[in-house]
Amino acid sequence: MSEVYKAERTISAVFKEQKQIDDVIRRLLDRGVPRDHISVMGRNFQSETRIAGFISKKDVILGGLRTGAVFGSLFGSFLSLLTGVGVLFIPFVGPIVAAGPIGAVLLGAASGAIAGSAGAGLVSVLTTLGMPEDKAAIYQTRLQAGEFLVMAEVPSDRAGEFQLLLESAGGEEIHTIEKTFARPCPGQCNSPQDLSPEVRAHLSDEAQRTFIERYNTVFNEKNDEFTAEQAAWESVHQQYDEDENGVWSKAKVKA
Repeated sequence: MSEVYKAERTISAVFKEQKQIDDVIRRLLDRGVPRDHISVMGRNFQSETRIAGFISKKDVILGGLRTGAVFGSLFGSFLSLLTGVGVLFIPFVGPIVAAGPIGAVLLGAASGAIAGSAGAGLVSVLTTLGMPEDKAAIYQTRLQAGEFLVMAEVPSDRAGEFQLLLESAGGEEIHTIEKTFARPCPGQCNSPQDLSPEVRAHLSDEAQRTFIERYNTVFNEKNDEFTAEQAAWESVHQQYDEDENGVWSKAKVKA
């Protein structure tokens, strides 16, 4: 029986070139890091397929999160290996390609830091996860400059091994957070009590029901927690607005 992978820390690094991203992701996968524990962000991925015809660049930017297979065909094969790949708009950075659990965090909530909220840029999200503000600011600045960020959730007893891996692959500004990204539910959500505190605290009772209903529908179809979480947050955003406390509680008036 294979040993269950236990992610306890998150190691992050900046890379200057897209070809380094392809290399480091494959090396992480070869060392046993599951694909749903690897996150990538970047503004300037060079498409390997011409974006033309029925799909335009605007469609890609505004289309929300898609499957890795779709974006793999556009931006490179490595993206097809990861979960929850898509394009998000982040304040102070602009539209970025995001893959892995960081995409769900940016789309939804990280203890109240909503990526779509006024002023809540990447720095807000990363500091909420436990990263020092100066390091988070460096990451945001380098993403703005067209570089790439990789984050891997790893076991504590292998943190040194993966830090060396990122460094040998050309990673800079390497940093370790003593936690991992919060998941919304351990598999299917049977009740609001199954929701993680980070998610539950920022949804009204009605919004929790909306989240759970959409999450379970997509999870049953795809058997993928991240795709389900992203779809659930999209559903919440379509039906509710935030109140003054950052809780998604105000039902939108339908035209």
